Amino acid sequence: MPNVVSIYAGGGGIDCGFYNAGYDLCLSTDNWSVACDTLEKNGHSKLVKCADIRDINYGECLDEIGMSVNDIDVLAGGPPCPAYSKSRFYLKDKKRALEDENSFTLYEYFRALEELRPKVFFFENVFGFVYKPHQAAFDLLKTRADELGYDITYKVVNTANYGVPQTRERFICVGVRRDLGKLFEFPPETHYNPEKNKLTEEQKAGMRKWVTCGEAIGGFDYPLPEDKEMEAGSKHKDLLKLVPPGDNYLYFTKERGYPEPIFKWRSRYWSFLLKLSPDRPSWTIQASFSNNMGPFHWRNRFLRISEIKRIQTFADDYELCGDFKEQWRQVGNAVPVLMAETIAREINKQILEGNES
Repeated sequence: MPNVVSIYAGGGGIDCGFYNAGYDLCLSTDNWSVACDTLEKNGHSKLVKCADIRDINYGECLDEIGMSVNDIDVLAGGPPCPAYSKSRFYLKDKKRALEDENSFTLYEYFRALEELRPKVFFFENVFGFVYKPHQAAFDLLKTRADELGYDITYKVVNTANYGVPQTRERFICVGVRRDLGKLFEFPPETHYNPEKNKLTEEQKAGMRKWVTCGEAIGGFDYPLPEDKEMEAGSKHKDLLKLVPPGDNYLYFTKERGYPEPIFKWRSRYWSFLLKLSPDRPSWTIQASFSNNMGPFHWRNRFLRISEIKRIQTFADDYELCGDFKEQWRQVGNAVPVLMAETIAREINKQILEGNES
């Protein structure tokens, strides 16, 4: 089995994907103790290290499990992404990209790459990573990969196009060590949007329609809370009940024809009073839980951890440590397991098989 080192592992989305694809997780590391407890509890990795990434000595860690840096086939991870997120455009007091105080996480990714020299690296981030204001960070990725002898392939993927019940867009980059003489190719998409697709019937042959929320979580039947203070939507809970499934606060605007408009057009975050539709995938599950930011269930209630796990394609029996909000953060921050697994299988098929030496 190919050997993997996973950094910025969080609650384990990438780890689970590579594990499901048949990889041997040798070392997983994160600096959040709750996430490390989750990784330990599920036992996918031989060694879990909870520490600041700047303090990780990869050689020493691998030596603990009788391995060396020369044994590693893949480095996988996604440096923490707030500085590259869409929301950062609205937070004028926060610096972006390499100017952010946490920009060291990107540099640390390449320190790991330089020390381990794996055959392949898997790099993931928010789709905003490729935005023009973040050009310096994007350029750093391309420059350091080239300097270290890796040829890269990158793409912004919509995970719904690969069978995830969530229209979550992520930047994924796969680098292959140049001496292997190969270049990674992203696998063909397996699913399509039945409402807006521009594919011909011939192109759709063998593909399936997007996986919907109804298919993913329709079997759950949680009751509404008896405590009125805990109703979804917070002070706008009565408005949430009027929002049609698949819509948000824009339903109450002049532009949408609401008779007595309550909100101005594009005056709130998209997720404000956002309600799932059972007939389409979920929108992105955010890392932070909120009383008025969705997506909410189409039955006008908060989603449960078991439901967002399904939306993020974690196994039902995958155990999460921490309280409710800590569990939510772990799931919301994760790469959808199925997306990571899909790329991991392709890496093995295209690059690693036949390159065991």
